[in-house]
Amino acid sequence: MITQAMARGEFDNLEGKGKPLNLDDYFATPEDVRVAYSILKSNKFVPEELERLKEIGELREQIAACTDEMELARLKHTLTERELAFSLILERNKRRK
Repeated sequence: MITQAMARGEFDNLEGKGKPLNLDDYFATPEDVRVAYSILKSNKFVPEELERLKEIGELREQIAACTDEMELARLKHTLTERELAFSLILERNKRRK
C-alpha cells in the first residue's frame, strides 16, 4: 500500500520533504514523554516544555556566535531565565503524577 501511494505521489507534498530531520529537541525531551510529544507536535501542538527547550537551544547557539559583551550578558541572562522556567515546568509536571 505504501509503495502504491508513493507511486501515486501521495507523499510528494509533505511538510519538510527533502530536509534533514532535526532530532535535537526530541532527544532533549524526557524519555517517558517523547512519543506523546512527537504526536502532539506532528499535529501542530507544541507543549510549553518543548517551546522552552527550543528557545534554550536557540539561545545557546546565539551565545556561541556572539562577540558583543553586552549582548552576550543579555543572552546569558535570558538563557538562565528560560532554563529556570523549563525546570519549573518539569517540577510542576512531576507533582501532577
